[in-house]
Amino acid sequence: MKAIRIHSHGGPEVMRWEDVEIPPPGPGEARLRHTAIALNFSDINIRRGGFYQKDPLPMPLIPGNEAAGVVEAIGPGVTEVKVGDRVGYVGVGAGFFAKTAAYAEQRNVPAARLAHLPDGIADVQAASVMLKGLTASNIVNRIYRPASGDIVLIHAAASGVGLLLAQWCKHFGAVVIGTVGNAEKAKIARAHGCDHTILYRETDFVAAVKAIAPGGARAVLDGVGLDTFEKSMDCAAPFGTLVNYGNASGHVPPIDIMQLSLKGTLCMWRPGVSHFLGDPQRFRTLCAELFALVEKGVLKTVATRVYPLAEARKAHEDAERAQFAGPVVLLP
Repeated sequence: MKAIRIHSHGGPEVMRWEDVEIPPPGPGEARLRHTAIALNFSDINIRRGGFYQKDPLPMPLIPGNEAAGVVEAIGPGVTEVKVGDRVGYVGVGAGFFAKTAAYAEQRNVPAARLAHLPDGIADVQAASVMLKGLTASNIVNRIYRPASGDIVLIHAAASGVGLLLAQWCKHFGAVVIGTVGNAEKAKIARAHGCDHTILYRETDFVAAVKAIAPGGARAVLDGVGLDTFEKSMDCAAPFGTLVNYGNASGHVPPIDIMQLSLKGTLCMWRPGVSHFLGDPQRFRTLCAELFALVEKGVLKTVATRVYPLAEARKAHEDAERAQFAGPVVLLP
C-alpha cells in the first residue's frame, strides 16, 4: 500500500509518499481501507517534533490519528465489526498521540476502537467531525453550556472546532462573537452561527469585544493558546469561564492563580480527549450522539476542504498558514 511517512522531524518537506507493507490483521484487529483521513493540528505538531510528545516516536512514522473507512478483513476474535462495515476512529488507544498511522491507504486498527457510521453520514463528514465534534461536545456538554442570551467569544471561529462550537452555542441561544483571520473566514463564521466577527490581525480583539459586549463574555472558548488566552481574561465577564482546548500558536504559559481574582473571579479549564478515548463504549456512544446532531442539521460540516492523500504536504503547508477555513480531509 501507499502511505505518507516521515523519517525525521521538520517542515512539510519531510513528508514522503512511499510504499509500505501491511501485515494481516492480528487478534482483535480489523483492517480498514481508508476512505477519508482527518488532518488535525496535532499531526503538524507530531511532524515538527513538537510539544505533544513526551518521548521521541520511532522513525519512520506515518502521521495521523483519525479516519473513516471500510472494513476489509478481520483478525481472530473480532466481534465488534464485520467485513464491509463503514466505520471511523479517533486514536487507537488512550494515548492519542502515541500510535499514529492514519495517513495511509490501509491500516490495522483494534476493532474495539471503531465506531459505526450511520447511512446518513458521509465518510468525509465523519472524518471532518469526529475529533473536532467530540472536542466541542466536551466543552458544551460538560464544561460550559450557554444559556439563551449568553455572550460567548470563540477564537479561531472559522477553524474546524470553532465552526462546530459556534453552531452549537447558537443552537442554545447564545450571542456568538468569533475572531477570524480574514474577511472570507468572517463570512464563513457568520454562516455557521457567529453574530459578530473580529478580524484579529487588523483589530485589537480585546477592545473590539468590549465594544460589542461592555460587560464581557460569559465564556471564552480558545483553541489558539499562546497568542490569545491571557489577553482573553480581559474579555471575560465577572465569574466568566475561560476554556483553552488547543495550542495552535503554542502552549499557554503558566498563569498566576491570583490573576483569576484580579481579572474578575474567573473559572479556567483545560480539557483533553482522553475521557472519551479511554473507554471504547463511551467513544461509540458519544459518536452516535454527535452523528445524530449532524444528521438533524444542528451541526453542519459544509466547509470541509479536501486534498489527495498523496498531496498531504500541500495540505500541511496550507494548514500552517491558516489559509482556509474549516476542517481538512485527505482522500486516499
